Amino acid sequence: MGNIILSLDGISKSFPGVKALNEVSFEIEEGTVHALVGENGAGKSTLIKILAGIYQPDAGTVTFDGEKVSFRTPYESQCRGISVVHQEMKLSETLSVAENIFLGNLMYKGIRVDWKGMRKKAKELLNQLGTNLDVNEPVANYSIAQKQMIEICKAINHKCRLLIMDEPSATLTEKEQKTMFEIVRKLRANGVTIIYISHRLEEIFDLADNVTVLRDGQHINTLPVSEVDRHTLISMMVGRELVNEYPKEKFEFGETVLEVKNLNRRGVLKDISFSVRKGEIVGIAGLVGSGRTELARALLGIDKIDSGEVLLYGKPIKHNNFRDAIKNGFGLVPESRKTQGVVQLLSVRRNICMVSMDKLAKLCFISNKLEKKYSNEYVEKLDIATPSVETEVQYLSGGNQQKVVIAKWLMKNSDIIVLDEPTRGIDVGSKSEIYLLINDLIRQGKVVIMISSELPEILGMSDKILVMHEGELKGELTREEATQERILEMCV
Repeated sequence: MGNIILSLDGISKSFPGVKALNEVSFEIEEGTVHALVGENGAGKSTLIKILAGIYQPDAGTVTFDGEKVSFRTPYESQCRGISVVHQEMKLSETLSVAENIFLGNLMYKGIRVDWKGMRKKAKELLNQLGTNLDVNEPVANYSIAQKQMIEICKAINHKCRLLIMDEPSATLTEKEQKTMFEIVRKLRANGVTIIYISHRLEEIFDLADNVTVLRDGQHINTLPVSEVDRHTLISMMVGRELVNEYPKEKFEFGETVLEVKNLNRRGVLKDISFSVRKGEIVGIAGLVGSGRTELARALLGIDKIDSGEVLLYGKPIKHNNFRDAIKNGFGLVPESRKTQGVVQLLSVRRNICMVSMDKLAKLCFISNKLEKKYSNEYVEKLDIATPSVETEVQYLSGGNQQKVVIAKWLMKNSDIIVLDEPTRGIDVGSKSEIYLLINDLIRQGKVVIMISSELPEILGMSDKILVMHEGELKGELTREEATQERILEMCV
């Protein structure tokens, strides 16, 4: 074993009604990539926030570089050489790349800010990572992957010795992921220690030297990645035997419910045609930017179409806006649940009931009693883990937030549910629960259209797969015909 850079001993942290961490103890070797895995709600985020100085532990000690530390602010943590690349970027969109990299850490020439020196140093940092960005350009003009590079440069500029990366690949394309992996390996080679958090287990086996598993706020195990396989890791994370990651059930196909003919949106979608039958899960595959989400938005009236026809049970329909789509029985579980799927500051009750107010109105007033009745019913049906229906959604794990969004459309009794990246940022145990819910939707006679960047998910859960590239439908494959190689061939 090499030098220990970080040691956690008996770390505990509680919030009202929740024991987030319970006597967690493990060590991290210097100059390694150390994976931190566990289900949503396992305590990973709380642990990160303690190391970042956002939270202070109720009990236990943190030893960093041989010295016991207690960070009261993020600034104190940064000064000791700990930086975090958060899942949600912490950059100022209107400032330039150089300004962001030096935010809170300005260079001076005498009493004046050395803008020229900062731009030069920012360029050098970006070049070290093999990234060629204009340091004068506002951050808002760059992609998520490029913003991630800027976050990493910012961390390195703070003389970072321990870099914590929280779901860094969640929104990246395959090409961008490869670039990011190269940067992680380069940082490790330069002696930077990395705590790498991801729900994508294949990344753990590709990148990490060691792995720590948390479950329900407790430390389950820390061991070299070379000594564990995927099946064992999943069992440790979920605390049970997960026999089938993709529990797809076979249902009889019925009548054609939805038919799309020659759908066009100038510069975005070109001559899209397909149909969906009752009992069928239709998966839509394609690289980021292929037009998958744009197709969903056009179907639902969020974006206007230039030409083409949409038929529901053989009858033409037209959606001028999303409200029309809801009236016609469509529901959407969007790509970004935090900004588009739920209202974070509202309760579980309000989120579940928000599109079904017509069911709750009594003499022009909303019945709180009915709201509680329905929301409790769906919390029970979908097994949503929440202290109560009055809990704000922001305090739920990602998987349970996703269940709240699905519950919203079940209460509305939507017939056609579009799932856009339904398991993004969700742990493997919660993913399995979402897949079982998808089976339930089909069992209830609903139709499911599922958009996903994860090919194993598309292959594991779809009856029919549509493959898109640059706004065009490049092919349609049955479950039996589809392979990862055939889909990727069509994608590119």
